[in-house]
Amino acid sequence: MYIILKHLHLTCIALSIILFILRFYWRKQNPVILQKKWVKILPHSIDTLLLVSAISMAWIASINPFAQPWLAAKIIVLFVYIVAGTFALKRAHSVAAQNLSFLIALACFAYIIAVALSKQVLPFMN
Repeated sequence: MYIILKHLHLTCIALSIILFILRFYWRKQNPVILQKKWVKILPHSIDTLLLVSAISMAWIASINPFAQPWLAAKIIVLFVYIVAGTFALKRAHSVAAQNLSFLIALACFAYIIAVALSKQVLPFMN
């Protein structure tokens, strides 16, 4: 069961970042697409599956996320990613703020991936 959840999790990660980048592109180039129902629903559905699969894997592996510093770091940066993403896609009104928020979100995503692979809070320091 764990391996199925892991594959689901990895698939959702890929779909989530692809849709995030695509929605940012659409905000810049063709904002009308962002009003389509599937564009509003699909990313949240994928992100929900992503979170449920992560929690399920932690449960199966009996991992307390706050007893593992690397996992706690991922969770904290996930919240930063979510906030930056909402600014990049909705809340920021200036182009500069949108672009900065987008870059911050991408940096958070890269950090989360690096932490997941290294199991280190400071994955770039090794």
